[in-house]
Formats: sequence, structure tokens, C-alpha cells
Amino acid sequence: MLFTATFSEFYEKFKTSLSDGTFAKLTFAKTIGKTELKNIFIRPILEENELKLELKFRFQKEELFEIHTINEAFNRLLPFINNPFLSVILFTTEFDLTYKLNKKRVVNVTDQHPTFGNANEVLLAYLNK
Repeated sequence: MLFTATFSEFYEKFKTSLSDGTFAKLTFAKTIGKTELKNIFIRPILEENELKLELKFRFQKEELFEIHTINEAFNRLLPFINNPFLSVILFTTEFDLTYKLNKKRVVNVTDQHPTFGNANEVLLAYLNK
């Protein structure tokens, strides 16, 4: 089961946080069962003066890195929703947004007070150039 529609809405909020300079961190967490893949961490990077995303796949014994455009990253990340991740957390300086699947695989998106007071430094440098 793909969660294209609901994750697309969540991803739009992520893209907005990038464009308005409030993005701090994006993390895929809480896996189903024991899996080799433990987390996916997403952070902005500059490549040839273009803002792109570095996806860090943290496995039990290694880490793999991939670089994608902001739009390409959506398609790369979508298959990991529910396989194996049950939650994705967007940290911004304005709020934390959690995309979570329950046991029945119903999506719930909640926001909370922000964890981070400062936005990502690479993003701020890119926006202020």
C-alpha cells in the first residue's frame, strides 16, 4: 500500500520549511520489527550552487549516502513509508510535524512545539546568498 497522497501533503510542508528558511531536520524513524535499516536522515546540501538533499541511510553496520534534488527525493523516500518506517518527523523552528502510521496503518499527522531553535545552517547560507 502506497501512501502517496498523505505523504505528498507532508512533503509539501517539508518543502515549505526549506523555502521559508525554518527547516532544521527530517528523520525517518520507528521501524516495523527488526530491520537492517534503522533510520533515514535528510539534510540540505549545496552542490554546484544548487540546493539538494543528502539522504543518509543508517543500517546496523554501515551508512549509505545518496544525493537527490528536492523533488526526486520524494519518490526515493515514499517506498519506505510502512516498509519499514512507521513515522517521519519534520523538525522546523516553528513546529515539529510527525507523520505516523498506527497498527491499522491509518495516517495521523500531528504538530508540536519546536525542538530546534535554529534552522539548518546550509539552508540559511543558501537562502542568504
